[in-house]
Amino acid sequence: MNLAKDNTLRTLTIGLVCVLIFGFVATDWLRFLVQMSLATFLVVLGVMLQMRAGLVSFGQGLFYCLGAYVAGMAGYFWGITDVFLLLLAGTAVCVLLSAVLGFLLVRYRGIFYANFSLALSMILYGLLVKAEILGSTDGFNVPPSTFLGFAPEGEPLKITIFVLTCVIVYLVSVVLHRYLSSTYGYMGDAIRQNELRVEYLGASVRNLIHKVYVIAAAISGVGGVLTAIAVGHIDPDLAYWTTSGEFVFVALLSGTANVMAPLVGAFLLELLRTYAFEYAPYTWQMILGATMLMVILFLPGGIWSIGFRRRKES
Repeated sequence: MNLAKDNTLRTLTIGLVCVLIFGFVATDWLRFLVQMSLATFLVVLGVMLQMRAGLVSFGQGLFYCLGAYVAGMAGYFWGITDVFLLLLAGTAVCVLLSAVLGFLLVRYRGIFYANFSLALSMILYGLLVKAEILGSTDGFNVPPSTFLGFAPEGEPLKITIFVLTCVIVYLVSVVLHRYLSSTYGYMGDAIRQNELRVEYLGASVRNLIHKVYVIAAAISGVGGVLTAIAVGHIDPDLAYWTTSGEFVFVALLSGTANVMAPLVGAFLLELLRTYAFEYAPYTWQMILGATMLMVILFLPGGIWSIGFRRRKES
């Protein structure tokens, strides 16, 4: 297990260096595609964390949207544009809200958990659509970000945000990998397999699920903030059920065996959606659906399971 842990950390570090180099030589649209994949990856990590505990969240867009709106409102209404303050504010609000909602959600499992999480996300969507001060369905623009007093513009701003996104994603991935390799991480797998046995071991299943829910919310909030500062515009669709469905789509597409799996899935989703919309603008959703069906039929463990199959064969 220590060897697997070292390999994962080594791969994450090498990946960070490669992506940073790629960001300086790639075209604007391709760099932006990778950047959005990284932000999506963080939210999918939250979904994956819950799936490892036997829970499927169809409402992770709630915290994704909340993090983005907190960052946007802080800049739009109060003139706070420092990225680190925005990240702190977005994450803190998501943690506080999830800590409260968690007392309700930990009582439910299966389809009930999924539906409740979806309902909460759609409540936020409905509130934002009705809020004219926040632009209603059109949303509003997010002011350009600053970095501890440094205020780049144009291309330097894009590069700075890209580098910051890569570093944050790397740090979150390392921390979450260590968490999944700890006792609490293994407890999540145990809860998925048999909750009753976990209770017999003296652990509180509800407390463990509550912690998982809060951690997933915090990670998703960070992804929302990074999306807001990268795109420069936010709207209620960030909380819509289709957005949350995409996160579940990526989690299923990539698998939950390793913390790096959603990174591959998030990039493949952005790539597939970009080219599907370009060549089939009226049926691109059908292409995504067909891809998901193929993965479920032939790779029920996700794309990451291909590596495990090769190891077993060798």
